Amino acid sequence: MTDFLDIHTTDQSDLQAMIAQARAMKDARAGFHKGMPDAETPLAGHMVALIFEKPSTRTRVSFDVGVRQMGGQTMVLSGNDMQLGHGETIADTARVLSRYVDLIMIRTFEETTLLEMAEHATVPVINGLTNRTHPCQIMADVMTFEEHRGPIKGKKVVWTGDGNNVCASFLHAAGQFGFDLVFAGPPTLDPEREFIEGARSKGVNVEIIRNPEEAVKGADLVVADTWVSMHDSQTTKERRHNQLRPYQVNEALMAHAKPDALFMHCLPAHREEEATSAVMDGPNSVIFDEAENRLHAQKAIMRWCLGV
Repeated sequence: MTDFLDIHTTDQSDLQAMIAQARAMKDARAGFHKGMPDAETPLAGHMVALIFEKPSTRTRVSFDVGVRQMGGQTMVLSGNDMQLGHGETIADTARVLSRYVDLIMIRTFEETTLLEMAEHATVPVINGLTNRTHPCQIMADVMTFEEHRGPIKGKKVVWTGDGNNVCASFLHAAGQFGFDLVFAGPPTLDPEREFIEGARSKGVNVEIIRNPEEAVKGADLVVADTWVSMHDSQTTKERRHNQLRPYQVNEALMAHAKPDALFMHCLPAHREEEATSAVMDGPNSVIFDEAENRLHAQKAIMRWCLGV
């Protein structure tokens, strides 16, 4: 039994193996209708609980479809369905669910909820997102980059905007996959120092450069994410927009990166805010490949967790 909680807590060779398996499974589905099962059905007879305390489109659909394509069944549960940690402790919920299902994916707010679920579950637990990290997304991002440009090791990735949970997992991935990362954003939204130092301890270069044009020079990949959360107040949204407006990814900014630099955004996007439509729909954008690869990367993660 193996949990997938964060990229930096997973062995480097296992991460590489998951990316390779995800690409192999994607290639094997060429010509298949979306609802057709894979040629192999390694999750046949398995039940997977998908818990969503936070709303979701890509995470919910990609995990649900992925389980079904591999021959398994899903049980989708919302925070309202379960009152997680309110009517019953998280520990007890984990123990009970472990009697019913073979695997738990949880998308939640606090990292402590994820960790407590993993501590007390007797089946594997996957981090579908917390306020602190989003490892499944970055596995899909690494897969997408390598599909288009080959190994990501030694490349320069530039993150623009807010040092949020997706940025945190990019920093974890920098250390594990061996690429350099530059953060370009305001000081008030810097990523956690722990994440920066963790990546540096693995021997990669991590820089903070406030000037976005300077930051993207020589970039192989430029990444943006939404500036605001659905739960932010109007005042918070306005303050964040004022801080982040200089870091918008537009054609002028991308012109400072390498000519073949890719652009990624994990979606959903607020077009003309963190990135313009000209960039998002442009020739260097791989945002929809990135979204599709959530499906394939997560299938590989589930197989790794279950050892199938």
